[in-house]
Amino acid sequence: MKISIITVVFNGAKTLRSCIDSVLAQDYGNVEYIIVDGNSTDGTIEIIKSYGDKIDKFVSERDKGIYDAMNKGIQLATGDVVGILNADDFYSSVNVISSVVATMTESNADAAYGDLQYVDAADHNVIKRNWKSGAYKPNAFTNGWMPPHPTFFLRRSLYEQHGNFRLDMGSAADYELMLRMVHKIGIKLVYVPLILVKMRAGGVSNSSVANRISANKNDRKAWKVNGLKPQFYTLWLKPLRKVLQFM
Repeated sequence: MKISIITVVFNGAKTLRSCIDSVLAQDYGNVEYIIVDGNSTDGTIEIIKSYGDKIDKFVSERDKGIYDAMNKGIQLATGDVVGILNADDFYSSVNVISSVVATMTESNADAAYGDLQYVDAADHNVIKRNWKSGAYKPNAFTNGWMPPHPTFFLRRSLYEQHGNFRLDMGSAADYELMLRMVHKIGIKLVYVPLILVKMRAGGVSNSSVANRISANKNDRKAWKVNGLKPQFYTLWLKPLRKVLQFM
């Protein structure tokens, strides 16, 4: 099974090396690594080029935002399965991809996901938030559940059949894609009970009350554009679930 890993970045020189190194250190051999840069000006491009042919595909050009860049990466991918690791994130161990492949192969799943930890930007040993996903249950999205997108691995054929990220969804584009694939279409999803990704704390959608309100509106739109109707409590449970991750 060939795995394509996509990293999108814009002016990420401060964190990109740890992201790249975590991908290149994986003990699984059949990995295609793609980096899509948004025409950075802070030395990011020079960092990427310093890895030479260890990066399989690299493009640098202006884009319409992070999800447009992800879509570009998906179009470049040739792997059976696609994973997306942002420039601020890094894999927690060298056997993340091999664990995902083994679990997907054994279960013949369409997609896999695992757990995620938010860590202090300066000290990665300090855990700020622990996102333990748990096994997927039917209609879990209705109860405010979603898997952490950086841990989400999806067969490339499903992107081809059902579409990529919608650029009209704002910060909820990853939520909409997973809602569409898992809840609406009903792909076979498998849980890898391991911490797969560590993310530096400080996401855009949660950085202020105004951003959280905007994110909630986009979450509601995600259901609407798919012809789905959430329960009255669905989109309130979603942010409340995050509170438990701090405990």
